[in-house]
Amino acid sequence: MTETNSHSFATLAVHAGAAPDPTTGSRVTPIYQTASYVFRDADHAAALFGLQEFGNIYTRIGNPTQSVLEARVAALEGGSAALAVASGHAAQLLAFHTLLEPGDEFIAARQLYGGSINQFSHGFSKFGWRVAWADATKPETFRAAVTEKTRAIFIESIANPGGIIIDIPAIAKIAKEFRIPLIVDNTLATPYLCRPKEFGADIVVHSLTKFMGGQGNSIGGIVVDCGTFDWNGAPHRYRTLVEPNPSYNGMVLADAFGPMAFALACRVMGLRDLGPAIAPLNAFLILNGIETLPLRMEKHCENAVRVAAFLERHKAVAWVNYAGLPSSSNHALATEITPRGAGAVFTFGLKGGYEAGKKLVSNLKLFSHLANIGDVRSLVIHPASTTHRQLTDEQRITAGAGPDVVRLSVGIEDANDLIGDLQDALSGLA
Repeated sequence: MTETNSHSFATLAVHAGAAPDPTTGSRVTPIYQTASYVFRDADHAAALFGLQEFGNIYTRIGNPTQSVLEARVAALEGGSAALAVASGHAAQLLAFHTLLEPGDEFIAARQLYGGSINQFSHGFSKFGWRVAWADATKPETFRAAVTEKTRAIFIESIANPGGIIIDIPAIAKIAKEFRIPLIVDNTLATPYLCRPKEFGADIVVHSLTKFMGGQGNSIGGIVVDCGTFDWNGAPHRYRTLVEPNPSYNGMVLADAFGPMAFALACRVMGLRDLGPAIAPLNAFLILNGIETLPLRMEKHCENAVRVAAFLERHKAVAWVNYAGLPSSSNHALATEITPRGAGAVFTFGLKGGYEAGKKLVSNLKLFSHLANIGDVRSLVIHPASTTHRQLTDEQRITAGAGPDVVRLSVGIEDANDLIGDLQDALSGLA
């Protein structure tokens, strides 16, 4: 469970969920590299397995290092509880596995990470779940997509790869009108720039691999239960939460665990059975990364503004899509949703189109050409030939990954060095 106190974000990033190890006195949360845990006695084991008592059973279900990570992210997001898992995709899988039954539907923004589009369109269809697409820049399209089978709405706070800021309050209003939960992927913003709960989100997910960990060395994901959705009051019955559970002697999770019921259901019904557990070492490394999250995000955003402004003036660049620029049509919304900065991921288009994009990423020296974002190092990719290659031309354009698009994830290096690297690479396009 999360801590509820008045500490600032920076203090929570360092301290939330953690305490000196009671056995050794270690100030840093240890890596509990163990598969299982000794029970005090038979009654203790029975209480753990029956959910009458919280504790450690088996690392597939939970681990002490993981628990600190969960408490810290829940505190930063203002949530009631969280579940850390093996990846961002695993977080999405467990969130929807808890909400949906075969034949159910959910609505997702078209402006999403290409891997999420693929997961929703193809991977989820094997569970009998259907996705309907809406335009995140036109909130009313979500209302038009709602049917009697709709069980959730999914958006990103800052869309990947386009970098547009999403009007979370407008979409949350529609979700509340139909009494269905709003899930927000907050990976690009992190809770430092945006706390979706404050704008009406019910569930928040992250790829912890990205800005939260920040070092590009660990894979992880998390589901945060905001504790705001009334599962019993919803017109649709979310069976995992509101019906007697035969796995736990008929217990109704929503009644037994209240505002943390969703996170617990993801653990004891999803993680328990599907198994995408986070490794203790990865949880440890991501925890260390979160300690510097406020400092890094400030530098990321500062650098991104300078790099975007340089590109906006360059003769080889056709356009720049970054909400941190005053010239952006998304700038006003960014000042409302992400007042500390518009993030560090954005796209721009080259006048030379597809071939120029491929050549640019090869010309860059300081920017690493790879399929990731949120590293302390600056990263670049040409989505149409890589991350969004599996999509149709129409899907790529809709997702903000057209043939001329280049995506940058601006790191924390010196901005002048980054601009110099781009200058040299752009000059080589002629």
